[in-house]
Amino acid sequence: MSAGPPIEIDARRAPPLGMPARRFLADHWQRRPLLIRGAFPDLVAPIDGHDLAGVACEEGSLARLVRHDRRRDRWRVASGPFSPADFARLPRRDWTLLVQDCDKWFEEVGALLGAFRFVPSWRIDDVMISYAVPGGSVGAHVDQYDVFLLQAHGHRRWQVSTAPDAPTAFRPDVELKLLERFEPTHEWLLGPGDMLYLPPGVPHHGVAEDECLTFSVGMRAPSLAELAIEYVEHVESRLPDELRFTDATRAPPASPSELPAAEIRRLRGALERALALDEAGFAAFAARFLSRYRSAAMPPAVPKRPFTPATLAARLARGEAIVRNPWSRYVFHRVGDGAELVFGGAGIAASLALARRLDRVEPLDAGAFADLSAADQAVVADLVNAGHLVFA
Repeated sequence: MSAGPPIEIDARRAPPLGMPARRFLADHWQRRPLLIRGAFPDLVAPIDGHDLAGVACEEGSLARLVRHDRRRDRWRVASGPFSPADFARLPRRDWTLLVQDCDKWFEEVGALLGAFRFVPSWRIDDVMISYAVPGGSVGAHVDQYDVFLLQAHGHRRWQVSTAPDAPTAFRPDVELKLLERFEPTHEWLLGPGDMLYLPPGVPHHGVAEDECLTFSVGMRAPSLAELAIEYVEHVESRLPDELRFTDATRAPPASPSELPAAEIRRLRGALERALALDEAGFAAFAARFLSRYRSAAMPPAVPKRPFTPATLAARLARGEAIVRNPWSRYVFHRVGDGAELVFGGAGIAASLALARRLDRVEPLDAGAFADLSAADQAVVADLVNAGHLVFA
């Protein structure tokens, strides 16, 4: 009798998963937790707590401070941006600073996402970083998305419940959605380079053993309610006002106040026809929705003077290179023999070769730009002018 997939694995010989991606996706993804020892065996944290606090003081950052009064079991949450004075007043224990979108604020953090390309990029929400002092925690809770918890510095103790009937009721006295009851089935101490994968719905609780940094790679999928609302709004914006319910073949009703089955079918049919999109139309909607979904609020900065393909080539010839703006989420889909590139909800037609080239993580330098067709060079210039591509 098979014991089933492991819940702990040593990945130092095959980082970051310790197994082929196909096996991880088949055995663990959205199914069961996995502790991955040595997922990033040579990891040195690219930032420290001071760097994170600096971002938490910036306008436009999404930051929270969570403090726990252990004696009275009270939790307090404050939202940023903060000031240096806020940090100077903090105690030595039992608090955590959390900052979202750190893959956009720190290039070195964003580079870590290259190790997660075994899932589509549109599934990756962001990298949230938590800095905690001893005892720091956000309490026992449940997330409704996949998350990889990578220990970057220090040590954090994680408790997880894999019980199928684990309680999920929330405490009524706390601003955070903390579990009323938490009964762990597994407990581990994670050090630098270790990583814990948790699928949606798994109760877990992490507490800092010492000063530590934890990188949370969140992979949030849209709820069907969000998808439905966006889809209806997308269709509604394209329906002319004069397109209405019609009943030119009506007979006199037996009871004017009754809504009979035939009438219900007529209304439902009219709505289904109005909401229907062909495959190409739905692909265009999906690309726009996913490229905007949970995107950061930071608008892309545009160059002061627009580039043409010629002026862009001259700039690249000086040794510079172009990369995707980390604040602009990118999705593409095929259209005939070409593709539509969609950045932050805005689409532009291009070749499939350019779509795939921009999907790669390496910069676009002078040689790569020269290899593009004239049409694709014009597309690149347009994307630079829109702020979706930037100079590295």
